[in-house]
Amino acid sequence: MRNGALARAAATVGRGKSLARGATLIAFISIVSVARADEGMWTVHDFPSAKVAAKYGFSPDAAWLKHAQLSSARLAGICSASFVSDSGLVMTNHHCAHDCVAGLSTADHDFVKQGFLAKAQTDEQKCPDLEVQRLDDTTDVTDKVLAATQGKAGAAYIAALREISSAIEKPCQTAPDIRCELVNLYHGGQFMLYRYKRYTDVRVVFAPELASAFFGGDPDNFEFPRYDLDVSFLRVYENNQPAKTPEHFGWSASGPVVNELTFTAGDPAATEREITTAQRVFDRDVVAPLIVALRAEWRGELAEFMKTGDEAKRTATEWQFYNENSLKAWKGRQAALGDEPMMKKEHDAEDTLRAQVGASIGGAYDAISTALAKFKPFYHRYYLLERWKKGDLLDDAIELVRGGEERTLPDGKRLDEYRDSALPDIVQKLASVAPVYPARDKLALAFWLGKLREDLGADDPLVRSLLGKASPDEVAARLVDGSKLGDPNERMRLWKGGKAAVAASRDPMIAFVRLFDGSARRIRKVYDDEVDGVEKSAGEKIAKAKFSVLGRSTYPDATFTLRLSYGSVKGYTSSEHGTKVAPFTNFGGAFARATGAPPFDLPPSWIAAQRAIDPRTTLDFVTTNDIIGGNSGSPIFNKSLDIVGLIFDGNIESLAGDFWYDEATNRAVGVTSAALIEALLKIYHADRIVSELRASKHP
Repeated sequence: MRNGALARAAATVGRGKSLARGATLIAFISIVSVARADEGMWTVHDFPSAKVAAKYGFSPDAAWLKHAQLSSARLAGICSASFVSDSGLVMTNHHCAHDCVAGLSTADHDFVKQGFLAKAQTDEQKCPDLEVQRLDDTTDVTDKVLAATQGKAGAAYIAALREISSAIEKPCQTAPDIRCELVNLYHGGQFMLYRYKRYTDVRVVFAPELASAFFGGDPDNFEFPRYDLDVSFLRVYENNQPAKTPEHFGWSASGPVVNELTFTAGDPAATEREITTAQRVFDRDVVAPLIVALRAEWRGELAEFMKTGDEAKRTATEWQFYNENSLKAWKGRQAALGDEPMMKKEHDAEDTLRAQVGASIGGAYDAISTALAKFKPFYHRYYLLERWKKGDLLDDAIELVRGGEERTLPDGKRLDEYRDSALPDIVQKLASVAPVYPARDKLALAFWLGKLREDLGADDPLVRSLLGKASPDEVAARLVDGSKLGDPNERMRLWKGGKAAVAASRDPMIAFVRLFDGSARRIRKVYDDEVDGVEKSAGEKIAKAKFSVLGRSTYPDATFTLRLSYGSVKGYTSSEHGTKVAPFTNFGGAFARATGAPPFDLPPSWIAAQRAIDPRTTLDFVTTNDIIGGNSGSPIFNKSLDIVGLIFDGNIESLAGDFWYDEATNRAVGVTSAALIEALLKIYHADRIVSELRASKHP
């Protein structure tokens, strides 16, 4: 997404790389036990129906699981979603569709602030670059991958993995609307080929005002009680008509009840439950401090920028939201990593496994520890050059320069993000007609240059080549003002022209990328070969050892692929305050909490409808379902496959969930299906949507 580049980075730094797996909400399962209670983000093909039956008396069968799979969806690279009618209606969170709504907005029509409602189907507006994907099929290809990587480590392992990934994915991608992904589960213990149906014509149907979708703002983020209507409805089209989606969830008008069995289906981004002690310590001592410091400073920069005028506030709101979210999440993660008793527990579990399987995997753990220790001095350079987002225009320039170079190579020898299976995502982003905001881009680029100079030093050769005698602000202004990459036609001209067209370009942003791309590639290669390659090859050995002890009684770490969780509607006792927290809030509580001033200001539409709303109608609720970031937009449904709610957050205790799950306090936060109907009818008068939802009976 044009405006979502920094947003995605805030939510999921590292794109699954083992040194920066952050996403939002969960460690390593104790080797002496199996997943218990409501713990687990399970793959559909290995869902523990017997465990659900033992606790809740309901055993999902193959047909039930397949229907849940085909009714689920994901927004490419961002969030989870679900199909809620047979005419392509898709439900997700407001903050997941924010890119779309912001991209359609102008200074005169701010749909983020005012909300959006298509009164008729002809009023549904196409999102600039949003893509919805549905997982249609999965195939176990573990034997093929392990045969290709056997006996290899480091650079040789990465090369072999890229070759076999290409060999497996390419025959699967038989049409433009198909995406195929090789998915690494259990850190190398299992490999699956996932085939997705792609919907690239996605139109917004409804989005409430930001004030209602994010009521309470950052003070209430990762908290409960909550009073948010964090929802958006989209529709997927094919051949300019609403797509036929016969597999979809039904709808519960009454919503959830206390102790009810609930399921979620979504694409959690990443967890660190199966990593080693060395990896966890590296995250604690190196990764988390860096990211927290960067995001804290970036928050200050954004806050000052937004004070400069209404347009600055409008265009930076999205970045501010995602940065605040990421900062709070990383602070929670950092606090969890500082929990010495839990760190010791995980270390003891690792020692137990090593004792049980003998010396066969000792070298694997040691290899990871050595690789991380060697890379530690270079991590700041690596993160700033390869992981921190630098603004829309510079990120597009990087895609064009690298994409032009990488596409001259055989598919199996390219960087992962430029393999043929990933190119449609890049093309969609580059072709987006969403606006670029020069002032915002200058801010992002100047901030990055300033941090690069601060962390690497003013005398670093790379820093000198990028800045010369100019300040970061001066360089950023020159590049943004002189670039033509804000025009999607120019971006696509360069992309289609490939390496030759990019080499011939005189665009200052393209020229600037050439100054640092060599350095960035070199540090990336060191990481890929000497860290990622070691971790992955060692991970295969550790996974085999775990399977020899536990079998498949545990679930794999999250990988932004479809997972099911099960749980129930249940309150909890706050670990921060020691108070009992009820599982539900209602509309009456929202009006009582409102102060009229941000971030506790309800929009005018709510104030006008207050008398019509039943204050007793449930609004938000919590469940024991095991979720993390990426699960935003996940449906919450019952055993009848009827929607009872929509995930939009977790509580503050869930931030430690990147490393462990505690059923006593870890809670998923959602908005009830009853609240959605109440608001759609009485606040927004969206009768057309309500009629479609009420008719949404799954086959």
